[in-house]
Amino acid sequence: MNLDATDLRLLDLLQTDASLSNQDLAERAHTSPATALRRVRRLVDEGLIERRVALLNPHRLGAGLTALVEISLDRQGAEHLQAFEDRAVADAAVQQVYRVSPGPDFVLVLHVADMASYQQLVQRLFTQDANVRNVKAFFSVKRAKFDPRLQLPTKP
Repeated sequence: MNLDATDLRLLDLLQTDASLSNQDLAERAHTSPATALRRVRRLVDEGLIERRVALLNPHRLGAGLTALVEISLDRQGAEHLQAFEDRAVADAAVQQVYRVSPGPDFVLVLHVADMASYQQLVQRLFTQDANVRNVKAFFSVKRAKFDPRLQLPTKP
């Protein structure tokens, strides 16, 4: 897709604050409200904007334990990888699921209330799955940065 400077400004503004009204968005992007609305709809239709969400504070909502978990499976056939991925994606505590290579088969990012909740997730997703060979968990002691914004290309 060919993005011009206006498209990039709109994307940057929406990444920073998706709650902007169309009027405010247009004003900050230096374009008309009709143009802003039309372009944002096109960016959504073309899949550049996947969705607009509110980012919540997990600690304030009782999900104070963040874990990054590496998962290795015994069998890596497409159906085995897909079966584990489907189960991980369906679990509400799992925030992100990545198939990775080389190394483990998956890396998961999850938020749970505490270690007891983590242990319940371990039983649900890992222990009961005979294909899970290895689980290596890393627990966050500090979140130094969390920024879901993507770096956008610059236009001359």
